[in-house]
Amino acid sequence: MKVIVVANQKGGCGKTTTAINTAAALAMQGQRVLLVDLDSQGHSTLGLGFEPNSFERTVYHCLSDPHITFNDIAVETGVPDCCWLPPISCWGGRAGFTESAPGRELILGEKLRMVGVGYDYCVIDCAPPLTLLMVNALVAGDYVIVTVQAHFFALDGLKRLLETIKITCRRFHPCGVRTLGLVLTFVEDRTKLSRQVQKQMRDYFGALVMRSVIHRSVRLAEAPSAGQSILTYAPESKGAQEYEALAREIVERIEILERR
Repeated sequence: MKVIVVANQKGGCGKTTTAINTAAALAMQGQRVLLVDLDSQGHSTLGLGFEPNSFERTVYHCLSDPHITFNDIAVETGVPDCCWLPPISCWGGRAGFTESAPGRELILGEKLRMVGVGYDYCVIDCAPPLTLLMVNALVAGDYVIVTVQAHFFALDGLKRLLETIKITCRRFHPCGVRTLGLVLTFVEDRTKLSRQVQKQMRDYFGALVMRSVIHRSVRLAEAPSAGQSILTYAPESKGAQEYEALAREIVERIEILERR
C-alpha cells in the first residue's frame, strides 16, 4: 500500500477537497483506496455526508487501543473500492496518551501496516498545524502532496513548509517520505494574478509543480454540501475531469520515482 499525505500548514487551500476527490478518482481508476480523516474538524467526513461526532469508534480509538484495527472502523464512502476512517475529533482532549508513550510518532504507521494488504493506496487528510498527528502522518507516509492556492499569500511560507517536512522526516523517518508534488488549487485563468502565481510557482519549483491544476468551480464547491465527491456529484464537470487527471499523474509520478 502506498501512503499519500495531503498537507499544508495553511487552511483554505483545497487540502480536504483534494484528499476526498483524489481518493475517489483513484478508486474509480481501479485502485483499492483508504481515506483517513486525520483532521479533528472532520472536514473529509462532512464532505462525504456524515456527521463527524456520530461515530462510536474513530481513528482516535484505533490509535489509542492496540486491539482495534482500521478495518474495524472503516466505512464505505459510496464509491466502490474506497473506504474511509471517521475523524479523530476526540483527539484534542485526550492526546496525552501518546505524548509520553515510547514511539508515539510511529503509531499511525504501525496501524496502517496492519491493513496495508487490503488497499493499493491510502490518502491521509491532515489538519493544518504541525502537530503530533501531522508527524505521525509524515512518518507513516511514502509521499506528500502539498496543495497550494493560486494566490499571492499562499506562496508565503511554502518554502518553509517544505523545509519543515524535510526536517521532520529526517528526524523520524530515516528512509524519507518524498514530496510527490505541489498541486495548484483555486486556479482562475482569467485573472492576471492567478496566471502570475502559476508562473512564479513553476519558475521557482520547476517540475515539483504538478501538471494537473484544479480550477475554481461552482460544481466543485457544491459537492461537499451534497455529501459526495465531485466524481459522483458531477462526473462530467471540469472539476471531475481535473481530479481524474491528477489521480493519473499521481500514479505516473509514483511509478517513475519507484523505478529510480
